[in-house]
Amino acid sequence: MPNIIDISVPLHSGIPVWPGSPGFRLFQTMQIDAGEVANVSQLETDVHIGTHVDAPCHFVSGGKTVEQLSLEVLIGSAVVAHLPEISAVTPEDLEALALPPNTQRLLLRTRNSQLWANQVSEFQIDFVALTADAAQWVVDHGIQLIGVDYLSVQRYYDSPFTHEILLGAGVVIVEGLNLTDVPPGLYDLVCLPLKLVGSDGSPARAVLIEKDH
Repeated sequence: MPNIIDISVPLHSGIPVWPGSPGFRLFQTMQIDAGEVANVSQLETDVHIGTHVDAPCHFVSGGKTVEQLSLEVLIGSAVVAHLPEISAVTPEDLEALALPPNTQRLLLRTRNSQLWANQVSEFQIDFVALTADAAQWVVDHGIQLIGVDYLSVQRYYDSPFTHEILLGAGVVIVEGLNLTDVPPGLYDLVCLPLKLVGSDGSPARAVLIEKDH
């Protein structure tokens, strides 16, 4: 069997969330230990929580919603690239990766992933993300899915332009990946958001499957 690497973060009440988000709450409404017939839980959460997918309508009026995203984009060969010594992802950084021709899915491992490894629960405003120019580079090079290892593809203090460039071009954004210790290389990605009708985003389970070389 090929090795499967879970690159999604566990969802629990202590995970970091974007400032202003209601966060994540899972609680039981029925309990066997209380004499009831079953354990039943209820979930209250922002859809942009933990490992999640942004649909175009998150920043594009009239854009596609989550259930309209192509499974052919969410599943398939992906390149994991390691950018360990940067504070922002620029076009020059992406160009230096020398990606394989026709790369369609790109996952960026930065120092952000160490935050997940260290279980840092406080939101960090200095996370690594793409500049708007880097977003345009992604679009210009035909990449259909971009994945990042913290809660946003754009830097905390930047305008929404990075999102708008990517989502306006139909690029699927996957945020909140945990790529700790994932070696750079080519993998098969499976990233499945919940089929939330009309939603601008959704939590997702994302895994990498090592290719047989």
